[in-house]
Amino acid sequence: MSLVRVHNFSISLDGYGTGEGQSLESPFGHAGHRLHGWFFATRTFQRMHGDGEGDTGVDDAMARTWGDGIGAEIMGRNKFGPQRGPWENEDWRGWWGENPPFHTPVFVLTHHPRPSLEMEGGTVFHFIDASPEEALRQAREAAGGRDVRLGGGPRTVRAFLEADLVDYLHVVVVPIVLGRGESLWEGLEGLEQRFDTEVVTSPSGVVHLTFTRPGTARPGSSA
Repeated sequence: MSLVRVHNFSISLDGYGTGEGQSLESPFGHAGHRLHGWFFATRTFQRMHGDGEGDTGVDDAMARTWGDGIGAEIMGRNKFGPQRGPWENEDWRGWWGENPPFHTPVFVLTHHPRPSLEMEGGTVFHFIDASPEEALRQAREAAGGRDVRLGGGPRTVRAFLEADLVDYLHVVVVPIVLGRGESLWEGLEGLEQRFDTEVVTSPSGVVHLTFTRPGTARPGSSA
C-alpha cells in the first residue's frame, strides 16, 4: 500500500508549526518567514521557483525527496488560503500562482466544499469535507499506487498522527521561539514510540528529525 509522508515540516523550539494571525499579507502569521529560511536557501526550493541554483548540503539533501514517488497531496484549508468559514467568493486560487509546485491531485480539507480547481502543470485542487481516513482513501485512489504527501498545516498533520495514518514524518526544528501559534505536538504524548527516529544536524542551525514507521523504507534510501 502507498505510504503517507510528511516532508520539510518546520517547527519552532517550542513546537509551533505556524504563527498566530494568518492573513493574506502574513501567510505564516507573526512567525513570518523565520520557520522556512533554511528551505528557501536550498537548491530544491530555488529550482522549484526558477530563481537560481541554491545551496547544496545537508538541508538540500533532506529537502529534495519531497516529490519522489508522490501521486497526491492532502492539505488543510489554512494551507490553501487565509479565508475562514463559507467562501466569500471562489476567486482565490492558492498562494502559488497558476502553476503550483504540486503537479498532482491535491485534496483540501474544508467544511465548505467548492468545485474542483484545475491549475497549470497537472495540479487539481479538490475541496472535500472528510475525515482523515476518508480523505486518505480518496487521495490513494487518485495517486494510482504512488505515495500520498501530507502537506500541513499543523492541525492537519496532527489529526493524521492522532489517527495513526502517517508512515514517514520529517520535522525540521528551527532555533527560534514563537511563544504562540499552532502546535504540532499537542495531545501526542508518546508519539515517538510508534516510530524509528533519526536526527541530523545542519550547519544552518536547524535539526532534521525523521520518524519512520518500523519496516518502512525511508524516502530516498536504497531500501
